Amino acid sequence: MTSFVVALVPGTGVVYTISSALGGGWRRGALAAVGCTFGIVPHVAAAMLGVSGVMQAGAVAFEVVRWVGVAYLLFMGIAMWRERGALQLDAQSDTEPRATGAVIRRGILLNLLNPKLTVFFFAFLPQFLDGDRGLLDLHLLALGAAFMLTTLVVFVAYAALSAVVREKVLGAPRLLRRIQRSLGTLVIGFAARLALTDA
Repeated sequence: MTSFVVALVPGTGVVYTISSALGGGWRRGALAAVGCTFGIVPHVAAAMLGVSGVMQAGAVAFEVVRWVGVAYLLFMGIAMWRERGALQLDAQSDTEPRATGAVIRRGILLNLLNPKLTVFFFAFLPQFLDGDRGLLDLHLLALGAAFMLTTLVVFVAYAALSAVVREKVLGAPRLLRRIQRSLGTLVIGFAARLALTDA
């Protein structure tokens, strides 16, 4: 239930998935959802390797990760704002391997630098694990896999709903641009919130 709530609450991954579906249809939104899901893998690996302790002990390391996340969110938000003309309404280009890879890579980076996931895997999830766990903790792997599956299902649902909205307003490119810019503003807002968060 907690995993469902964490995945459902709008964050950078949700905004990126919605934006992708609005811009290129359900397929692009689903690719974004896949990318965001793969972006969880490094968090699971870090939790297994005990990187949480390193991050808590090393303020400099945490600050570096935080500011890289701020910079990338600003980059994504500004790119959404500066995109000229109508949204990319032709989903055919998504069949190209290069385009597919780009959508997935952005999703991976967004969730890799997602502070919500950092808190979830480094502060919340360890409460459900044994204190004497080894390096390869099957319980942690199972919980991580369950969280990834939940995230994928929720994000694909967001993509499907956004694709329906896209079809209804496809003839109004100005409205689509306003929605896209609103999502870009949200991403910039996430960057500002992350930048103002105390370490």
